[in-house]
Amino acid sequence: MGESVPRFRGKRVVLGVCGSIAAYKAVELLRSLVKEGIAVSVVMTESATRFVRPLTFEVLSAVSTDLFGGRQEMPHLALPGQADAVIVAPATANQLAKCALGLADDLMSALLLNAAHGPLIFAPAMDGDMWGHPAVQGHVDQLRRRGAVILDPEEGLLASGRIGRGRLVEPSVILNALETVWQRGWDLSGQRILVSAGPTREAVDPVRYLSNRSSGKMGYAIAEAARRRGAEVVLVSGPTALARPEGLETVGVVTAEDMLKAMLGRLDWATVVVMAAAVADFRPRRSASQKLKKAQESGGLQLDLEPTEDVLLAVSQRRTTQLLVGFAAETEQLVAQAREKLSRKNLDLIVANDVARSDVGFDSDHNAAVLLDRSGGITELERMPKTTMAERILDAIRRLQTMPTPTAPSRPSGSRSRERGR
Repeated sequence: MGESVPRFRGKRVVLGVCGSIAAYKAVELLRSLVKEGIAVSVVMTESATRFVRPLTFEVLSAVSTDLFGGRQEMPHLALPGQADAVIVAPATANQLAKCALGLADDLMSALLLNAAHGPLIFAPAMDGDMWGHPAVQGHVDQLRRRGAVILDPEEGLLASGRIGRGRLVEPSVILNALETVWQRGWDLSGQRILVSAGPTREAVDPVRYLSNRSSGKMGYAIAEAARRRGAEVVLVSGPTALARPEGLETVGVVTAEDMLKAMLGRLDWATVVVMAAAVADFRPRRSASQKLKKAQESGGLQLDLEPTEDVLLAVSQRRTTQLLVGFAAETEQLVAQAREKLSRKNLDLIVANDVARSDVGFDSDHNAAVLLDRSGGITELERMPKTTMAERILDAIRRLQTMPTPTAPSRPSGSRSRERGR
Protein backbone atom coordinates (compact mmCIF):
# COMPACT_ATOMS: atom_id res chain seq x y z
CA MET A 1 0.00 0.00 0.00
CA GLY A 2 1.20 3.54 -0.76
CA GLU A 3 1.95 6.19 1.81
CA SER A 4 -0.94 8.28 3.08
CA VAL A 5 -1.45 11.72 1.56
CA PRO A 6 -0.33 14.56 3.89
CA ARG A 7 -3.36 16.21 5.47
CA PHE A 8 -1.98 19.72 5.77
CA ARG A 9 0.20 20.33 2.74
CA GLY A 10 0.93 24.04 2.36
CA LYS A 11 0.29 24.92 6.01
CA ARG A 12 2.95 26.67 8.11
CA VAL A 13 3.45 26.22 11.85
CA VAL A 14 5.77 27.68 14.47
CA LEU A 15 6.76 25.03 17.02
CA GLY A 16 7.89 26.51 20.33
CA VAL A 17 10.00 24.27 22.56
CA CYS A 18 10.45 25.18 26.24
CA GLY A 19 12.88 23.98 28.91
CA SER A 20 11.23 20.78 30.12
CA ILE A 21 12.56 17.25 30.38
CA ALA A 22 9.88 16.47 27.78
CA ALA A 23 11.68 18.68 25.22
CA TYR A 24 13.10 15.58 23.52
CA LYS A 25 9.51 14.56 22.63
CA ALA A 26 9.22 17.72 20.52
CA VAL A 27 11.54 16.07 18.02
CA GLU A 28 8.96 13.34 17.42
CA LEU A 29 6.24 16.00 17.17
CA LEU A 30 8.32 17.87 14.57
CA ARG A 31 8.62 14.68 12.50
CA SER A 32 4.85 14.15 12.71
CA LEU A 33 4.12 17.72 11.59
CA VAL A 34 6.51 17.51 8.65
CA LYS A 35 5.10 14.13 7.65
CA GLU A 36 1.67 15.78 7.33
CA GLY A 37 3.06 18.30 4.83
CA ILE A 38 3.48 21.20 7.27
CA ALA A 39 6.39 23.63 6.93
CA VAL A 40 7.69 24.08 10.49
CA SER A 41 9.86 26.77 12.05
CA VAL A 42 11.21 25.81 15.48
CA VAL A 43 11.75 28.36 18.23
CA MET A 44 13.60 27.25 21.36
CA THR A 45 14.01 28.97 24.70
CA GLU A 46 17.51 29.14 26.16
CA SER A 47 16.60 26.55 28.78
CA ALA A 48 15.23 24.21 26.08
CA THR A 49 18.69 24.13 24.45
CA ARG A 50 20.05 22.63 27.67
CA PHE A 51 17.82 19.58 27.17
CA VAL A 52 18.03 19.20 23.37
CA ARG A 53 20.58 20.79 21.05
CA PRO A 54 19.19 22.96 18.23
CA LEU A 55 21.09 20.81 15.74
CA THR A 56 18.70 17.93 16.51
CA PHE A 57 15.80 19.96 15.07
CA GLU A 58 17.79 21.53 12.22
CA VAL A 59 17.71 18.29 10.26
CA LEU A 60 14.01 18.98 9.55
CA SER A 61 13.49 22.67 10.31
CA ALA A 62 15.07 26.07 10.66
CA VAL A 63 15.65 26.85 14.34
CA SER A 64 15.59 30.24 16.08
CA THR A 65 16.78 30.79 19.65
CA ASP A 66 17.67 34.48 19.92
CA LEU A 67 15.55 37.60 19.65
CA PHE A 68 18.52 39.59 18.32
CA GLY A 69 21.11 37.26 16.85
CA GLY A 70 19.22 35.19 14.29
CA ARG A 71 19.43 35.27 10.53
CA GLN A 72 15.87 36.60 10.19
CA GLU A 73 15.17 40.25 10.93
CA MET A 74 12.64 40.77 13.77
CA PRO A 75 11.79 37.05 14.07
CA HIS A 76 9.21 37.71 16.81
CA LEU A 77 7.15 39.49 14.14
CA ALA A 78 8.07 37.57 11.01
CA LEU A 79 7.60 34.02 12.31
CA PRO A 80 4.02 34.31 13.65
CA GLY A 81 3.08 36.56 10.75
CA GLN A 82 3.90 33.77 8.29
CA ALA A 83 2.35 30.94 10.33
CA ASP A 84 -1.11 29.37 10.20
CA ALA A 85 -0.74 28.28 13.85
CA VAL A 86 1.68 28.38 16.77
CA ILE A 87 2.22 25.29 18.93
CA VAL A 88 4.14 25.39 22.21
CA ALA A 89 5.14 21.86 23.19
CA PRO A 90 6.30 21.27 25.80
CA ALA A 91 4.93 24.40 27.48
CA THR A 92 6.34 25.07 30.94
CA ALA A 93 4.62 26.76 33.88
CA ASN A 94 6.97 29.70 33.36
CA GLN A 95 5.99 30.12 29.71
CA LEU A 96 2.26 29.87 30.49
CA ALA A 97 2.68 32.58 33.13
CA LYS A 98 4.64 34.88 30.83
CA CYS A 99 2.08 34.57 28.06
CA ALA A 100 -0.86 35.07 30.43
CA LEU A 101 0.75 38.19 31.92
CA GLY A 102 1.99 39.60 28.61
CA LEU A 103 5.70 39.42 29.44
CA ALA A 104 8.15 39.48 26.51
CA ASP A 105 11.79 39.17 27.56
CA ASP A 106 12.95 36.64 24.96
CA LEU A 107 12.13 35.43 21.45
CA MET A 108 9.52 32.90 22.53
CA SER A 109 7.49 35.21 24.77
CA ALA A 110 7.71 38.15 22.34
CA LEU A 111 6.60 35.87 19.50
CA LEU A 112 3.57 34.69 21.47
CA LEU A 113 2.39 38.27 21.94
CA ASN A 114 2.30 38.57 18.15
CA ALA A 115 0.45 35.29 17.56
CA ALA A 116 -3.06 36.61 18.17
CA HIS A 117 -4.20 36.34 14.54
CA GLY A 118 -4.10 32.54 14.34
CA PRO A 119 -4.61 29.45 16.49
CA LEU A 120 -2.37 29.14 19.54
CA ILE A 121 -1.99 25.66 21.06
CA PHE A 122 -0.17 24.89 24.31
CA ALA A 123 0.76 21.34 25.34
CA PRO A 124 2.04 21.69 28.93
CA ALA A 125 4.48 19.32 30.62
CA MET A 126 5.54 19.66 34.26
CA ASP A 127 5.35 18.01 37.65
CA GLY A 128 1.84 17.15 38.83
CA ASP A 129 1.91 19.45 41.87
CA MET A 130 3.09 22.30 39.66
CA TRP A 131 0.30 21.69 37.11
CA GLY A 132 -2.32 21.65 39.88
CA HIS A 133 -1.05 24.83 41.58
CA PRO A 134 -3.71 27.59 41.69
CA ALA A 135 -1.35 30.08 40.04
CA VAL A 136 -0.73 27.80 37.06
CA GLN A 137 -4.42 26.94 36.74
CA GLY A 138 -5.25 30.65 36.89
CA HIS A 139 -2.90 31.36 34.00
CA VAL A 140 -4.33 28.40 32.04
CA ASP A 141 -7.87 29.69 32.55
CA GLN A 142 -6.85 33.20 31.49
CA LEU A 143 -5.25 31.91 28.28
CA ARG A 144 -8.26 29.75 27.47
CA ARG A 145 -10.56 32.72 27.91
CA ARG A 146 -8.47 34.56 25.32
CA GLY A 147 -8.94 31.72 22.86
CA ALA A 148 -5.80 29.63 23.30
CA VAL A 149 -6.15 25.84 23.18
CA ILE A 150 -4.59 24.22 26.25
CA LEU A 151 -4.20 20.44 26.03
CA ASP A 152 -4.34 19.07 29.57
CA PRO A 153 -1.28 16.91 30.27
CA GLU A 154 -1.67 13.16 30.70
CA GLU A 155 -1.38 11.22 33.93
CA GLY A 156 1.54 8.85 34.36
CA LEU A 157 5.09 8.45 35.63
CA LEU A 158 6.80 11.84 35.91
CA ALA A 159 10.47 12.83 35.95
CA SER A 160 10.25 13.12 39.74
CA GLY A 161 9.48 9.41 39.92
CA ARG A 162 5.95 10.06 41.14
CA ILE A 163 2.68 9.28 39.39
CA GLY A 164 0.67 12.36 38.52
CA ARG A 165 -0.85 14.54 35.80
CA GLY A 166 1.92 16.33 33.97
CA ARG A 167 3.12 14.22 31.04
CA LEU A 168 3.20 15.77 27.59
CA VAL A 169 0.37 14.50 25.37
CA GLU A 170 1.20 12.35 22.35
CA PRO A 171 1.86 14.02 18.97
CA SER A 172 -1.41 12.55 17.62
CA VAL A 173 -3.37 14.53 20.22
CA ILE A 174 -1.65 17.76 19.16
CA LEU A 175 -2.25 17.02 15.48
CA ASN A 176 -5.94 16.34 16.14
CA ALA A 177 -6.24 19.65 18.02
CA LEU A 178 -4.54 21.42 15.13
CA GLU A 179 -6.93 19.84 12.65
CA THR A 180 -9.92 20.83 14.78
CA VAL A 181 -8.98 24.52 15.05
CA TRP A 182 -8.22 24.72 11.33
CA GLN A 183 -11.52 23.07 10.42
CA ARG A 184 -13.50 25.44 12.63
CA GLY A 185 -11.87 28.62 11.51
CA TRP A 186 -14.59 31.28 11.18
CA ASP A 187 -17.37 28.76 10.69
CA LEU A 188 -19.87 30.95 12.55
CA SER A 189 -19.29 33.99 10.37
CA GLY A 190 -22.64 35.52 9.51
CA GLN A 191 -24.36 34.06 12.58
CA ARG A 192 -25.90 36.34 15.22
CA ILE A 193 -25.84 34.52 18.55
CA LEU A 194 -27.76 35.65 21.62
CA VAL A 195 -26.42 34.08 24.82
CA SER A 196 -27.73 34.36 28.37
CA ALA A 197 -25.49 33.61 31.34
CA GLY A 198 -25.27 33.73 35.11
CA PRO A 199 -27.95 33.82 37.81
CA THR A 200 -30.79 36.24 38.42
CA ARG A 201 -31.56 37.86 41.77
CA GLU A 202 -35.03 38.39 43.23
CA ALA A 203 -35.15 40.92 46.06
CA VAL A 204 -36.48 40.00 49.51
CA ASP A 205 -35.63 43.45 50.86
CA PRO A 206 -33.00 46.09 49.97
CA VAL A 207 -30.26 43.82 51.39
CA ARG A 208 -31.30 40.22 50.74
CA TYR A 209 -32.30 38.33 47.62
CA LEU A 210 -33.10 34.85 46.30
CA SER A 211 -30.62 33.48 43.77
CA ASN A 212 -28.60 30.36 42.90
CA ARG A 213 -25.01 29.18 42.59
CA SER A 214 -24.51 29.90 38.89
CA SER A 215 -21.14 31.56 38.20
CA GLY A 216 -21.89 32.41 34.55
CA LYS A 217 -18.67 30.72 33.38
CA MET A 218 -20.40 28.36 30.93
CA GLY A 219 -22.42 31.06 29.21
CA TYR A 220 -19.43 33.41 29.04
CA ALA A 221 -17.30 30.64 27.54
CA ILE A 222 -19.92 30.02 24.84
CA ALA A 223 -20.19 33.73 24.04
CA GLU A 224 -16.42 34.15 23.76
CA ALA A 225 -15.98 31.00 21.68
CA ALA A 226 -18.74 32.08 19.29
CA ARG A 227 -17.06 35.48 18.85
CA ARG A 228 -13.72 33.82 18.10
CA ARG A 229 -15.41 31.69 15.44
CA GLY A 230 -16.72 34.77 13.63
CA ALA A 231 -20.23 35.27 15.03
CA GLU A 232 -21.77 38.52 16.14
CA VAL A 233 -22.61 37.96 19.79
CA VAL A 234 -24.80 39.62 22.38
CA LEU A 235 -24.37 38.35 25.95
CA VAL A 236 -27.22 38.94 28.41
CA SER A 237 -25.67 38.44 31.83
CA GLY A 238 -27.04 38.26 35.32
CA PRO A 239 -24.83 39.42 38.22
CA THR A 240 -21.46 37.60 38.12
CA ALA A 241 -17.88 38.21 39.24
CA LEU A 242 -16.59 37.72 35.68
CA ALA A 243 -15.00 40.44 33.58
CA ARG A 244 -17.04 41.51 30.58
CA PRO A 245 -15.74 39.78 27.43
CA GLU A 246 -14.08 41.93 24.80
CA GLY A 247 -15.36 42.21 21.26
CA LEU A 248 -19.05 41.63 21.95
CA GLU A 249 -22.01 43.46 23.46
CA THR A 250 -22.83 42.60 27.07
CA VAL A 251 -26.21 43.52 28.54
CA GLY A 252 -26.37 43.43 32.34
CA VAL A 253 -29.60 42.33 34.01
CA VAL A 254 -30.60 41.48 37.58
CA THR A 255 -34.05 39.89 37.78
CA ALA A 256 -35.85 37.25 35.73
CA GLU A 257 -38.12 39.98 34.41
CA ASP A 258 -35.08 41.98 33.30
CA MET A 259 -33.69 38.95 31.50
CA LEU A 260 -37.01 38.24 29.79
CA LYS A 261 -37.18 41.79 28.42
CA ALA A 262 -33.55 41.71 27.26
CA MET A 263 -33.89 38.34 25.51
CA LEU A 264 -37.20 39.08 23.79
CA GLY A 265 -35.99 42.54 22.81
CA ARG A 266 -33.11 41.02 20.84
CA LEU A 267 -34.79 37.84 19.63
CA ASP A 268 -35.60 39.09 16.13
CA TRP A 269 -31.93 40.03 15.64
CA ALA A 270 -30.62 36.56 16.50
CA THR A 271 -30.13 33.47 14.34
CA VAL A 272 -29.18 31.32 17.36
CA VAL A 273 -30.26 31.64 21.00
CA VAL A 274 -28.32 29.88 23.76
CA MET A 275 -30.12 30.09 27.10
CA ALA A 276 -27.32 29.19 29.54
CA ALA A 277 -28.53 31.43 32.37
CA ALA A 278 -29.86 29.92 35.59
CA VAL A 279 -33.00 32.00 36.05
CA ALA A 280 -34.46 31.99 39.56
CA ASP A 281 -37.67 29.93 39.61
CA PHE A 282 -39.39 31.93 42.38
CA ARG A 283 -39.46 35.45 43.78
CA PRO A 284 -41.13 37.03 46.82
CA ARG A 285 -44.64 38.12 45.97
CA ARG A 286 -43.84 41.35 47.76
CA SER A 287 -40.39 42.77 48.34
CA ALA A 288 -39.96 44.73 51.58
CA SER A 289 -39.07 48.38 51.07
CA GLN A 290 -36.97 48.43 54.25
CA LYS A 291 -34.48 45.91 55.62
CA LEU A 292 -36.21 43.17 57.58
CA LYS A 293 -34.87 43.18 61.15
CA LYS A 294 -33.94 39.90 62.76
CA ALA A 295 -35.42 41.04 66.08
CA GLN A 296 -38.77 41.68 64.42
CA GLU A 297 -38.80 38.20 62.94
CA SER A 298 -37.72 36.27 66.04
CA GLY A 299 -40.52 33.77 65.48
CA GLY A 300 -39.20 32.99 62.01
CA LEU A 301 -39.72 34.54 58.60
CA GLN A 302 -42.20 33.23 56.08
CA LEU A 303 -41.86 34.30 52.46
CA ASP A 304 -44.81 34.22 50.12
CA LEU A 305 -43.28 33.16 46.80
CA GLU A 306 -44.58 33.26 43.26
CA PRO A 307 -43.11 31.79 40.06
CA THR A 308 -40.88 33.99 37.95
CA GLU A 309 -41.19 34.31 34.20
CA ASP A 310 -40.18 31.21 32.22
CA VAL A 311 -37.72 32.97 29.94
CA LEU A 312 -36.80 29.90 27.88
CA LEU A 313 -40.45 29.00 27.22
CA ALA A 314 -41.28 32.60 26.29
CA VAL A 315 -38.39 32.69 23.82
CA SER A 316 -39.47 29.33 22.38
CA GLN A 317 -43.06 30.50 21.88
CA ARG A 318 -42.03 33.73 20.12
CA ARG A 319 -39.12 32.54 17.98
CA THR A 320 -39.47 32.17 14.23
CA THR A 321 -36.42 30.65 12.50
CA GLN A 322 -33.92 30.89 15.37
CA LEU A 323 -32.16 27.74 16.53
CA LEU A 324 -32.81 27.44 20.28
CA VAL A 325 -30.54 25.83 22.86
CA GLY A 326 -31.54 25.30 26.49
CA PHE A 327 -29.83 23.97 29.60
CA ALA A 328 -31.09 21.54 32.23
CA ALA A 329 -29.47 21.42 35.67
CA GLU A 330 -30.64 18.20 37.30
CA THR A 331 -29.74 16.08 40.33
CA GLU A 332 -31.41 12.84 39.22
CA GLN A 333 -32.71 11.10 36.07
CA LEU A 334 -30.57 13.43 33.99
CA VAL A 335 -31.41 12.19 30.48
CA ALA A 336 -35.11 11.57 31.17
CA GLN A 337 -35.60 15.04 32.69
CA ALA A 338 -33.68 16.72 29.88
CA ARG A 339 -35.58 14.85 27.16
CA GLU A 340 -38.90 15.93 28.68
CA LYS A 341 -37.75 19.56 28.79
CA LEU A 342 -36.46 19.38 25.21
CA SER A 343 -39.91 18.29 24.03
CA ARG A 344 -42.03 20.46 26.32
CA LYS A 345 -40.20 23.66 25.41
CA ASN A 346 -39.70 22.73 21.75
CA LEU A 347 -35.91 23.11 21.76
CA ASP A 348 -33.42 22.18 19.09
CA LEU A 349 -30.72 21.22 21.59
CA ILE A 350 -30.50 20.84 25.35
CA VAL A 351 -27.37 20.65 27.49
CA ALA A 352 -28.03 18.51 30.57
CA ASN A 353 -25.78 18.90 33.60
CA ASP A 354 -25.65 16.71 36.72
CA VAL A 355 -25.31 19.44 39.34
CA ALA A 356 -25.08 16.89 42.16
CA ARG A 357 -21.45 16.27 41.14
CA SER A 358 -18.85 18.20 43.13
CA ASP A 359 -16.10 18.16 40.47
CA VAL A 360 -18.03 19.99 37.72
CA GLY A 361 -20.79 22.53 37.24
CA PHE A 362 -21.47 25.41 39.60
CA ASP A 363 -18.39 27.50 40.51
CA SER A 364 -16.10 25.08 38.65
CA ASP A 365 -13.98 25.74 35.57
CA HIS A 366 -14.92 22.25 34.34
CA ASN A 367 -18.17 20.67 33.27
CA ALA A 368 -19.63 17.38 32.11
CA ALA A 369 -22.86 17.13 30.16
CA VAL A 370 -25.16 15.17 27.92
CA LEU A 371 -26.36 16.88 24.72
CA LEU A 372 -29.77 15.85 23.38
CA ASP A 373 -30.94 17.21 20.05
CA ARG A 374 -34.26 17.45 18.25
CA SER A 375 -33.55 14.38 16.09
CA GLY A 376 -33.04 12.10 19.09
CA GLY A 377 -29.24 12.18 19.03
CA ILE A 378 -27.32 11.93 22.28
CA THR A 379 -23.75 13.10 22.81
CA GLU A 380 -22.06 12.40 26.13
CA LEU A 381 -19.37 14.92 27.04
CA GLU A 382 -17.12 13.74 29.85
CA ARG A 383 -15.42 16.13 32.29
CA MET A 384 -13.56 18.90 30.43
CA PRO A 385 -12.83 22.62 30.79
CA LYS A 386 -15.89 24.78 30.18
CA THR A 387 -13.97 26.56 27.41
CA THR A 388 -13.63 23.21 25.62
CA MET A 389 -17.26 22.30 26.26
CA ALA A 390 -18.30 25.64 24.76
CA GLU A 391 -16.64 24.58 21.51
CA ARG A 392 -18.41 21.20 21.60
CA ILE A 393 -21.78 22.90 22.06
CA LEU A 394 -21.07 25.23 19.14
CA ASP A 395 -20.02 22.23 17.05
CA ALA A 396 -23.39 20.62 17.83
CA ILE A 397 -25.17 23.83 16.81
CA ARG A 398 -23.35 23.84 13.48
CA ARG A 399 -24.38 20.23 12.84
CA LEU A 400 -28.01 21.03 13.64
CA GLN A 401 -28.00 23.95 11.22
CA THR A 402 -27.34 21.52 8.38
CA MET A 403 -30.26 19.27 9.38
CA PRO A 404 -33.90 19.77 8.31
CA THR A 405 -35.94 21.68 10.86
CA PRO A 406 -38.85 19.60 12.21
CA THR A 407 -42.36 20.98 11.83
CA ALA A 408 -43.38 19.77 15.28
CA PRO A 409 -41.67 19.56 18.67
CA SER A 410 -39.00 16.89 18.74
CA ARG A 411 -40.07 13.53 20.12
CA PRO A 412 -36.99 11.31 20.12
CA SER A 413 -37.67 7.76 19.01
CA GLY A 414 -36.30 4.58 20.46
CA SER A 415 -33.77 4.29 17.61
CA ARG A 416 -31.66 7.18 18.82
CA SER A 417 -28.03 7.57 17.80
CA ARG A 418 -25.29 7.84 20.38
CA GLU A 419 -22.00 9.64 19.95
CA ARG A 420 -19.25 9.62 22.53
CA GLY A 421 -17.95 13.13 23.21
CA ARG A 422 -14.41 13.71 22.05
